[in-house]
Amino acid sequence: MIPTFLEEERELWRRFEALDGMTDDELDEPIVAAHDWSGRDLIAHLVAWLDDAVAAAGELASEEQSETIDRSRREFAARGDEINAEIQTTWRALPIGEVRRRMRATPAALRERLGLVPEARWHTHADHFDFFHVYTIEHYEEHLADLAAILSEARRTP
Repeated sequence: MIPTFLEEERELWRRFEALDGMTDDELDEPIVAAHDWSGRDLIAHLVAWLDDAVAAAGELASEEQSETIDRSRREFAARGDEINAEIQTTWRALPIGEVRRRMRATPAALRERLGLVPEARWHTHADHFDFFHVYTIEHYEEHLADLAAILSEARRTP
């Protein structure tokens, strides 16, 4: 189960790695067809939520339950739009090099930590697997159109 999940997650994430090939100026250009998000905004949105998945995987490597999973789900349900706005504000203030570093490091850290979670924990807690699926594969798929719009606009920029 988990090796297949990790392969699928990795394959989908590879599409988003194309953002790392954009220039700094291109990454900061808002794109109308992507809800006025820039490449930086898309990276921020995906990677900031991945941070919760990294923390949860770390907890599950040694614990039966994850406080991060419960907190993240609860907070998203209560104020998801506000959190997304806070993420955008915070990441727009970061140096672009830090944005790129986090984009490269966070998904790799997630895969590494998921590999440390005991196999039995996936079988006894299906909701754990669901959390990681939602925060990765489903989330990536939700933003493929945004990615396409941002990359398409970057290709048109002389």
